[in-house]
Amino acid sequence: MRRLVIAAPGSGAGKTTVTLGLMAAMRQQGYTVQGFKCGPDYIDPTYHTAVTGRPARNLDSWMAGRANVRQMLANGCQGADLAIIEGVMGLFDGKQPLSDEGSTADIAALTESPVLLVIDAAGMARSAAAIVRGFQTFHPNVRIAGVFANRVGGEGHFRLIQAAIEQMCGIPAVGYLPKDEALTLPERHLGLVPSVERGELDAFFAALGEKVAETVDWEALLQIAESAPPLEAPAPLVQPSRTYPVRIAVAKDAAFHFYYPENLEILAAYGAELVYFSPLAGEPLPEGADGLYIGGGFPEEFAAELARQTAAKQSIRAAIESGLPTLAECGGFMFLTEQLVTTSGEAYDMVGVIPGRVVMQRTLAALGYREVRGRKGNFLLPEGETARGHEFHYSVYEPRSEMPFAYDTSGRKGIKPDGCLMHRLVAGYVHFHFASAPAMAERWLAECEKVTING
Repeated sequence: MRRLVIAAPGSGAGKTTVTLGLMAAMRQQGYTVQGFKCGPDYIDPTYHTAVTGRPARNLDSWMAGRANVRQMLANGCQGADLAIIEGVMGLFDGKQPLSDEGSTADIAALTESPVLLVIDAAGMARSAAAIVRGFQTFHPNVRIAGVFANRVGGEGHFRLIQAAIEQMCGIPAVGYLPKDEALTLPERHLGLVPSVERGELDAFFAALGEKVAETVDWEALLQIAESAPPLEAPAPLVQPSRTYPVRIAVAKDAAFHFYYPENLEILAAYGAELVYFSPLAGEPLPEGADGLYIGGGFPEEFAAELARQTAAKQSIRAAIESGLPTLAECGGFMFLTEQLVTTSGEAYDMVGVIPGRVVMQRTLAALGYREVRGRKGNFLLPEGETARGHEFHYSVYEPRSEMPFAYDTSGRKGIKPDGCLMHRLVAGYVHFHFASAPAMAERWLAECEKVTING
């Protein structure tokens, strides 16, 4: 499978812009492109999906486990001509400063993928070669195979940089983008994603692809992508000894759609039938559901619309209160509280299962990987069992009364009790990756099977 990793020396060099430009240009030329994102981020994959027309996937060696990364890549590449893997932060920036774990470099090494290094070349010429040379020699298993110069002054400037890199580093500088505000992606944030999904940036993506097509040496770029060794054959991440013939209702619409594809595929591998519905459109919980999954998303962007969907909210509340095994992550957790308060102070009624409210902040409230250890009574993650995930949210939860915590989370700021446990509901801000603990999915379906058996 032809593939390449798009990386950079640090954040802000323009790797997302270059990634989207290459994806758009390749699609314009008739290629079927599969997008991947290193790390846990949901925003960039939304852009990839919009540009390529294929659901993008995450590759995360810390959350999903190093042993699963190659298989996840192979599974996602089915039916594609080429895979483009966008990096995260700087090439060697990961979970901690003393190892590559969780970094773009780790993904490149694990998947044996060549790296196209994007450099912000504004204000430099020969010095660009020194930057590239340093990155080339830093890790023996990470192969920087080409360079893309961003924010250059023009073709003449690029030729200076190209000559220096090719002389000193022995790899091609395959293309460039000029310094042009019209080619700058709008600031990345959660609220931008709905506009991407509505197609409001389609013209920008098309123009970006056309510009990249004018400045890239396609023969050199494709040679780099074709230098990657073959991947193994696609295969499921789990091979269950038994299956569970249950129906899981999955909330999926513009307000709730942050799901790792592997989570849904693992549930299906264990025998679950996934039935999708839209709370935002007022659809009630599907009949015959044995379990409920409400993932992350943007309830704050659609708070007024969600507040009006009384029948849908009542059906969800009644099912949870009657013991439906439910997992609610981040946006789903927010939706199940009594109220959502926006940054402008408006309060909107939500489902009302969890006592208390969530209040939106103007600054990020939490961000980072989480090691999660289950607490007593947690049917998904029993006491002492662990899973991995991450948090990324702008709201804070203000409880109205005490309730059991669902788990303990550990991150950069230490260990704290977190989440909510009630009825057969596990809810909190953590986005879980089931590949880190497949038994979590099986326990969930076993609980759902009890619902089926007991009626």
